[in-house]
Amino acid sequence: MRRGRRGRRWLAIALLALAGLGIAVAVVLARAGPIVKGRVVETLGARFGSEVQLDSLAVRLDGGIAVTGGGLRIYPEDELRAAGDNEPVIAIREFAFEASLAGLFFKPTHVRQVRVRGLTIHVPPADVRRRAARKRHLGKVKMRVDEIVCDDSQLVIGTDKPDKDPRVFWLKHVVLRDLGPDAAWPYDAVLTNPVPRGEIHATGTFGPWEMEDPGKSKVEGQYLFEKADLNTIKGLGGMLRSTGSFDGRLERIGVRGKTWVPDFSLDTANHAMPLTTEFQAIVDGTSGDTVLQEIDAQLGSSRFTCRGAVVDVKGKGHQIDVTTDVPEGQIGDFLKLAVKQSPSPMTGVLELQARLQIAPGKESVSQRMTMTGSFGLREIHFTNAEIEDKVDLMSLRAQGRTDELRPGAPDVHSRMTGAFTMGKGRLTFSRLDYALPGGDVHLAGSYTLDGRRYAFEGKVRTKAEISQMVASKWKGFLLKAVDPFFKKHGWGAEIPVKVTSGKDGRPKFGFRF
Repeated sequence: MRRGRRGRRWLAIALLALAGLGIAVAVVLARAGPIVKGRVVETLGARFGSEVQLDSLAVRLDGGIAVTGGGLRIYPEDELRAAGDNEPVIAIREFAFEASLAGLFFKPTHVRQVRVRGLTIHVPPADVRRRAARKRHLGKVKMRVDEIVCDDSQLVIGTDKPDKDPRVFWLKHVVLRDLGPDAAWPYDAVLTNPVPRGEIHATGTFGPWEMEDPGKSKVEGQYLFEKADLNTIKGLGGMLRSTGSFDGRLERIGVRGKTWVPDFSLDTANHAMPLTTEFQAIVDGTSGDTVLQEIDAQLGSSRFTCRGAVVDVKGKGHQIDVTTDVPEGQIGDFLKLAVKQSPSPMTGVLELQARLQIAPGKESVSQRMTMTGSFGLREIHFTNAEIEDKVDLMSLRAQGRTDELRPGAPDVHSRMTGAFTMGKGRLTFSRLDYALPGGDVHLAGSYTLDGRRYAFEGKVRTKAEISQMVASKWKGFLLKAVDPFFKKHGWGAEIPVKVTSGKDGRPKFGFRF
């Protein structure tokens, strides 16, 4: 009986102890909410030196202290507000984190992981920051965070340039680790790229964050850009893959990388071509402007280089301006990309120097694109048998070899040079010089990239005289009377000609008197 009474006493004591523990836990939980909320507001206020607002915060026990909250806003310091910037520097739609009891109530506060959704970081324009600049001593962060996981977030960098839009980075998923005020933060990020549509996976380090001048914040890492749909750029086609690395400061990031597009196309032709590049560029992360220092590219079997810039234009998009140098390419590769006609109108070795400009806008790239330059072609062969045969026969006539005039004559080796402008689906030649055995041709005119319409005018110069270019001896004898009228500038004949397109798209050759 005595043992029974002692057992009941110990049971009562245990129950009282559990009740007391429950009361203590209830008290802790009741006090934890205000304590945690105060600690969060105090810590962030000390770090940023500005007003902090927090709409809601809840605490529960879950293997430690689990905290959820929402409506967190960190405003700019008073000087920035006075300069006209009233947007929260940081706004968080909802967040959650966990901490041990010891980690929560002893300083520095230790948090294992913070999960954030709907984060927006707004960086004021540089002129606003300069007008508000002063020497300030910010309090030290009294919280240590092992990891922050952010979903559906964005970084907005304001600009004081009237022709620029704020720079917006869409951050689909970002993991920051080992966060400290004066150290670089390791990160693993997935960014949503709107144009061309795709996702960029990047890893590296960021920071420390320069509050006074965010453009000075350091960044480095490696990236992988896969399944980028070029069809989201009107007028282009293909799926792009790119890998590379980058380092520098946010206002000047050096980027080195490679791209692969196995099925690149323009809507002027819709013929898929393999395109690869290796590039070096300087990116201004605060404005979106990019300097293309060097691009080594290959289209089909043709290698070429580019240099230039991509500049953001407020409210419109990007202006692209590059120079291109093709030392020894294949004209068929470029014609296949640009011209609907299949097979390409001609083959040959191409030398090209040109300037390519693509204006911002919503129209097709082919309608916004202009190109001006000069070129040289050698070893020319026209894939249209009828055109090639006319060229071969013209060469024989120009040499006076009329006894060899017959269809299927041996192909001649010819060369073409010229100056051109391409835009709005049309290729215009201010000068088109075509040299072949026995003479040369000087033309000017235009050609539509769909291959349906062309119109050229110029002159043909031949070594042979008019009378020597006909196979019939009696016709040749009669034409001797007109030889003096065509014999000019040391040539046997100089004949004005024109080339136009017929109803069926075939070329029509004629004299122009």
